[in-house]
Amino acid sequence: MARFGGLLATDLRDVTSDPAALDSTGWWAVVADFEGRLTCARFGDVRPAPAPAPVPGGWRGPAPEDWSSSLDRAAYTAGVRRIREHIAAGEVYQANLCRVLSAPLPEPAAADVDALTALLAQGNPAPYAGTVRLPAHGVEVATASPELYLRRSGRTVESGPIKGTGRTAGDLLEKDHAENVMIVDLVRNDLGRVCATGTVTVPALCALEQHPGLVHLVSTVRGELAERAGWADLFAATFPPGSVTGAPKASALGIIEALETAPRGPYCGGVGWVDADRGTGELAVGIRTFWIDRAATGGPVLRFGTGAGITWGSDPEREWAETELKASRLLAIASAAQQPLGGTKR
Repeated sequence: MARFGGLLATDLRDVTSDPAALDSTGWWAVVADFEGRLTCARFGDVRPAPAPAPVPGGWRGPAPEDWSSSLDRAAYTAGVRRIREHIAAGEVYQANLCRVLSAPLPEPAAADVDALTALLAQGNPAPYAGTVRLPAHGVEVATASPELYLRRSGRTVESGPIKGTGRTAGDLLEKDHAENVMIVDLVRNDLGRVCATGTVTVPALCALEQHPGLVHLVSTVRGELAERAGWADLFAATFPPGSVTGAPKASALGIIEALETAPRGPYCGGVGWVDADRGTGELAVGIRTFWIDRAATGGPVLRFGTGAGITWGSDPEREWAETELKASRLLAIASAAQQPLGGTKR
């Protein structure tokens, strides 16, 4: 099943990794891992349905103290310093440094990401929230993403990169605005590779958005797809999303591969839906996103990613604190502990 935008999709008909299918027929749920694995699932029954109400005992999450991080505080701050060295050498202007948090599920056989989605809808409502549950295909994702990766309506395509995060607007620095503008230029370039010449515009730059527990700077980039360009071309031109890679993207991806110790999976990929019959679709950047990894060594675990964009103006401890801020509310919800956590244990 899948759940997005007030719709519930059931009656699975087809699963493919071919993005060209999204320009065929039917309603599709889409999960694209950061590393490039794509799962497109076509459903036969799609109907309006409100976000599910939490059921007492419907989700039993990990204990709050059981979360561990792929990069601990020392490793993460060392990574920030290393990225600043790359920037000083002129190899990159900005790079996203992320870590993956993991915790064992106490009752893996009963774990249902749609029940987690219900808790997230109540405790952390988000514009691109949703569920994709395809256990036979290794995809069990619950997202509370605030960030638009791609929205398509006919030939018009739009992206909404986020750069700049704080508890309040007063926390945002000049560094945050500069980083946002830098990534907007990258997204403009990406869309320009698949849009008609002269159609890519920026209707909004560094707009302030309020979200539960924090604020973001959000921009909008829009263009008109070139003739005969479709979803396969969009993915080829824009994936992974610019806001979670860096600039230049190719250099940033090399740095990410060298510094990060765990695959990101659905985190920082794309999660959403496509209605091929109507020529519409909406994919979020897979941030504020949980996924169940049933193939993990030692048994099934729940995973969650968090990260920050690193520029020359970055302070390593402040960037670590930003990753904790982004994670704390969501981990508390998933662990059924509605209070700030004391930080990941390692």
